[in-house]
Amino acid sequence: MQIGIVGAGGIGSYYAGLLSDAGSRVKLVARGEHLRAIEANGLQVRTPDRSFVARPAVAADSALVADCDAVIVAVKSYSLAEVGAGLAAAATNGAAIVPLLNGVDVADRLAQLGVPRGSIVGGLVRASLVRTAPGVVERKSPFDKVTLGEFDRRPSDRTRQLVAAFGAGGTGASLSDDITLDLWRKFAFIVPMNVVCGLSRGPMGPVIASERGRALLAGSLHELAEVARAGGVAFSEADEAQIGRELLALVPGMRPSFLADLERGGPTELDLLVGAVSRLGQERGVPTPIHDVATAAFEIATRPS
Repeated sequence: MQIGIVGAGGIGSYYAGLLSDAGSRVKLVARGEHLRAIEANGLQVRTPDRSFVARPAVAADSALVADCDAVIVAVKSYSLAEVGAGLAAAATNGAAIVPLLNGVDVADRLAQLGVPRGSIVGGLVRASLVRTAPGVVERKSPFDKVTLGEFDRRPSDRTRQLVAAFGAGGTGASLSDDITLDLWRKFAFIVPMNVVCGLSRGPMGPVIASERGRALLAGSLHELAEVARAGGVAFSEADEAQIGRELLALVPGMRPSFLADLERGGPTELDLLVGAVSRLGQERGVPTPIHDVATAAFEIATRPS
């Protein structure tokens, strides 16, 4: 199976290395010093268990992936428009388009960029993957898990082949029988962290230690759950309770990447994450005061002066 990967950050680089090392034909779209380092020395992959060098095909031009069987999309949401035309071209040639972004409306965004809905496979990653230097990517977490599924909930050969390819590389890969629900479950874990850490400008520890912090965390999670249910997602009260427990069990030093983006003052995924809850709440008639306030605060904080 020939697999293209667009977006050479932590997720894209890590899976380019893993899939390539396991025997898949991989084409990675990368840029700048990272591209030059891979061309010169290969892609260095480090995990808690082993280190190795992979040599996927690599180039800066997204036309590289035009003839692939599947294309993994691992760019930040604010870069989707830049790669939309290339993804649409690959889909026209028969490729499955597999976004591994954190939002719940990424398929809608891709469709707006010209990617046929029938070409899009839902996917999510659970792992801490960091590009630590040009040509070097590291898995910080003791695990990495990939979940894939068709949005119409029908099994398909393409998802089975992709799961097998990931599994061959040692990833905990699985097929979902409801990928929309699984995307919302991950979304419900990430967004409340972004809300509380973004508003407090700090890690999870002080939030969890504070009664008001815990209430804010629970309120964000509940608003999100109500928005999901209003959209027909089978997000149960048990799901909400379980994710609430997982959030309270996070290590005190946990800092979401959204907070790092805020602190740098650069682009963020606000519209894909916290802002999406506010927007979908308005569309579905669900009050989301916490996310409305957070969205306004983050927009003001990142507005160019």
